[in-house]
Amino acid sequence: MASDSFVILENICKRFDEKTVIPSLDLAIKKGSMTALLGPSGCGKTTILRLIAGLERPTSGKIFIDGDNVTHTSIQHRDIGMVFQSHTLFPHLSLFENVAYGLKMLKISREEIEKRVLNALKVVDLEGFEERFVDQISGGQQQRVALARALVLKPKVLLFDEPLSNLDSNLRRNMRETIREIQQRFNITSLYVTHDQYEAFAVSDCVIVMKDGDIKQLGTPEELYKRPASLFMANFMGETNVFKGVYDGEMIDINGYRFKAEKQSVLNKTSGKYLIGVRPEAIELVEEGVETTQCEIVDVTYMGAMYEVRAKWFGQELLLHLNSTTFDPNVCQYAYLTINPAGVFLLPR
Repeated sequence: MASDSFVILENICKRFDEKTVIPSLDLAIKKGSMTALLGPSGCGKTTILRLIAGLERPTSGKIFIDGDNVTHTSIQHRDIGMVFQSHTLFPHLSLFENVAYGLKMLKISREEIEKRVLNALKVVDLEGFEERFVDQISGGQQQRVALARALVLKPKVLLFDEPLSNLDSNLRRNMRETIREIQQRFNITSLYVTHDQYEAFAVSDCVIVMKDGDIKQLGTPEELYKRPASLFMANFMGETNVFKGVYDGEMIDINGYRFKAEKQSVLNKTSGKYLIGVRPEAIELVEEGVETTQCEIVDVTYMGAMYEVRAKWFGQELLLHLNSTTFDPNVCQYAYLTINPAGVFLLPR
């Protein structure tokens, strides 16, 4: 494992009775980073978070935090902060008392508790809210209190388990920005579990995609989207069009339509037959020209910032995402398209 790894899972296996959830997993999380665990329901991501927290014990394997073997250490002695989907605040306590609860359990002095609680509430923009109760603040503010309650303990590792799932879209965006800004400001090693790709992209330095207890690919958000390693990854990371085609070392050929490959899209690829992935936003409708090909538009749906256009191209359905401020939905039935090679990737057949 890399020397800058702060949380390490070695050869972890986890079974519940006869069901194996994590068959064999190695994972390293860099110090000071925000890592997102992303995947469909049942892929094992929450189990991994619970193993790191000490809420579950591995069937086999080892867990290290800051160089210490914590495999059999209780949650109280792991120096972990957690923010859950359900904020689990105490309705009969003030916000100050909610945030102070963990510190009181640790028997911190009253003066230190007051100092740390007020500072934590200030960090999450709830200064002056100390005497309010849970039913007097919004859902977004409640999740900020839950974040302050985790931060006030000054944990070595901060764990997020689907923390924004119960919020509406605007609140989710605001909380994403808050979580990311605080994590970077305090340089806390963090693990963020979510099933939402956009959420994972917005908060993380590194994204780990899981399926059936295995890591399918890890990398920066841009790497995973632009260079997926498999058809599963291509589809999971966003909508895509997939065609059979040929790469000759310079040009990509799809049904006789040829265009020059972008270097980053064909890294380490040799000439041969491939599945060619084309992101919907990489396709443009243009005037007829030398480097265009004709398609038949069959459906146009207004989606606000974009039009979702479905077309037929060489007998296959094609999905396009077109900017709603520049695309005219009253185009004729037949149109010409061009493909931006920056939105293209190659996969083995």
